[in-house]
Amino acid sequence: MNYDAFFADRLDGLRREGRYRVFTDIERQRGEFPLATRHGAEGLAKVTVWCSNDYLGMGQNPKVLEAMHEALDRCGAGAGGTRNISGNAHYHVLLERELAALHDKPAALLFTSGYVSNWATLSTLASRLPNCVVFSDAGNHASMIEGIRHSGAPRRIFAHNDPRDLERKLADLPRDAAKLVAFESVYSMDGDIAPIGELCDVAERHGAMTYLDEVHAVGLYGPRGGGIAQREGVSDRVTVIEGTLGKAFGVVGGYIAGSTAMCDFVRSFASGFIFTTSLPPAVAAGALASVRHLQESSSERRAHQAVVAEVRRRLAEAGIPVMANQSHIVPVMVGDPVLCQRISAELMSEHGIYVQAINYPTVPRGTERLRITPTPLHGPEEIRHLVASLTAIWSRLSLRRAA
Repeated sequence: MNYDAFFADRLDGLRREGRYRVFTDIERQRGEFPLATRHGAEGLAKVTVWCSNDYLGMGQNPKVLEAMHEALDRCGAGAGGTRNISGNAHYHVLLERELAALHDKPAALLFTSGYVSNWATLSTLASRLPNCVVFSDAGNHASMIEGIRHSGAPRRIFAHNDPRDLERKLADLPRDAAKLVAFESVYSMDGDIAPIGELCDVAERHGAMTYLDEVHAVGLYGPRGGGIAQREGVSDRVTVIEGTLGKAFGVVGGYIAGSTAMCDFVRSFASGFIFTTSLPPAVAAGALASVRHLQESSSERRAHQAVVAEVRRRLAEAGIPVMANQSHIVPVMVGDPVLCQRISAELMSEHGIYVQAINYPTVPRGTERLRITPTPLHGPEEIRHLVASLTAIWSRLSLRRAA
């Protein structure tokens, strides 16, 4: 078999469909976010980033940078091993304590990414609980889907954010059977928010564990940044809360929080934890500083919501089709993969604006979009420029405007 010919043919298919992904070569500049330097064929150019998951700009926060510098000077670069073999830095211990406190849980456990924390935890719990059946929201992230699939446990998909459908499906099993209900709080592409309390009501009636992915909510919602569950006052009802350090907290890594026994169980049985080199101490130190700061300060969250509301208002006034939701994610709907990539490329080349095109399989076919993520560091002039640029492109391409 000509392996390279096979690879090339499949890649050509992605290009024909408008789904081939090209990395944007950018360099974040300390103290200048959301500005970044783009490295392109024409040389260097300044661009304004409107699609970063560094939602609060904490990757540039002086407290975070100072903590990372101090830990780097004290400990060196890497952790030196897995958590079990020489890689358990004191910063990891402190960070897990802080994350447990953030979610009002007895314990927490660190992973190298949010993807790994979902994959490892779900696969471990669902495979080790006897005869466990997993009930998964239809909109769940790929990392959750892969973890559930890898577990080998039977899975049943319930309609997105639909407690009644979950109730119907759970009713098929005995109350004393092992069951795990997995869902997210803020869904990353549509920006909609789960009815966490109602889903917990259903799960509790049927004796099911609940697993909540809060990666797009931690740091951003709740009085101390504990996410939607904290905002709604239902954190104590969720069995497992999963989060990331790579979005609103501005660093990298993932974690779970829950009971001491549950976290210890995952620590002891999850291959994705046991056999992975632990996070560098400097990364853990930076995340620790970020989590501590956002528990004490609400100013970033208030400013963030104000900018999100202003961007939504201005786009609506301009007739740009934005999907309605109650979160910080602003999806501008295009509905065509080739056109979506074209608009993204023109924003970059003609207007100095970086907004990534989002195509299948990240979103369903026919719902291609530009996913805009405002931050507190986007100012009035940057908002004006974004709206004016999108308006000009919509007019030139004669695209349908929102009613």
